[in-house]
Amino acid sequence: MVVEIKEYDSAEEIARALDREISETKSTLGEYLRRLDEIRALAEKSKKIRDVVMKLAGKKAISESLGEITIGNLSIVLDANPFHELTAIEEVVRSQQERLLVLQKAREALKWMDQLGDTEGLKYLVLENDGVPERILFKIS
Repeated sequence: MVVEIKEYDSAEEIARALDREISETKSTLGEYLRRLDEIRALAEKSKKIRDVVMKLAGKKAISESLGEITIGNLSIVLDANPFHELTAIEEVVRSQQERLLVLQKAREALKWMDQLGDTEGLKYLVLENDGVPERILFKIS
């Protein structure tokens, strides 16, 4: 989470920046959704093959340990399989969807600023949390 203050010259400039963030987030989300479809299909094929082999061998499916170790705050999965990748991509998709929703709500909340009109001599200091405006300070320059 990155918090920063950005200075804008107009409400329109804030709106453009927010629209750009929304567009980039939608694009990123679309890419991850495509990857999710691909890896989900691979994970399903992998599971079917595993189930068939286990059935033919007369073995019961054993729940595998994830082969995961933790070093500090970092988890490392050894010998990752499609299910590990599927889980990771699903987490990213959820995060991107949440970000998109927050950005869209922020953009909707700023619609009233479109009516400000000419605000020459006024600067907008915007406190942003991961690119999402949380507080706007009007500053007379």
